[in-house]
Amino acid sequence: MIGKLLHWRLARYMVASASGTVVDLGSFLILLAAGAAPVAAGISGYLLGMILHWFISSRFVFADRLAGPGLARGGQQVLFAASAALGLGITAGVISTTQAAGIDPRLGKLAAMALSFLCVWLVRLLVVFRRT
Repeated sequence: MIGKLLHWRLARYMVASASGTVVDLGSFLILLAAGAAPVAAGISGYLLGMILHWFISSRFVFADRLAGPGLARGGQQVLFAASAALGLGITAGVISTTQAAGIDPRLGKLAAMALSFLCVWLVRLLVVFRRT
């Protein structure tokens, strides 16, 4: 039963992540085309995607674990933002590293997305939306 719940939660999380990724990557590419620095474009895109991700995650993926209104939910939002900061750090670090290596920043962004997804999913599952 736990495996089945985890499977469906991961599937729903993938939908939330895909939605956030569309906003993230779309913003990144638009800002990059407009002449923004790759790391700044990556950070901006990530932040916009993260805002959408909160709304989908808290209402669709982890609705059964969403804290009630007030301080408890505020604490959960802080943890969510902290997990996003982890993903943001991964994103900035990978893009910066690939750019310094002379690799196309779009490839760096793709690598950052994969690594960030895995790390942030685990933090959100085990910490942010842990069953209390």
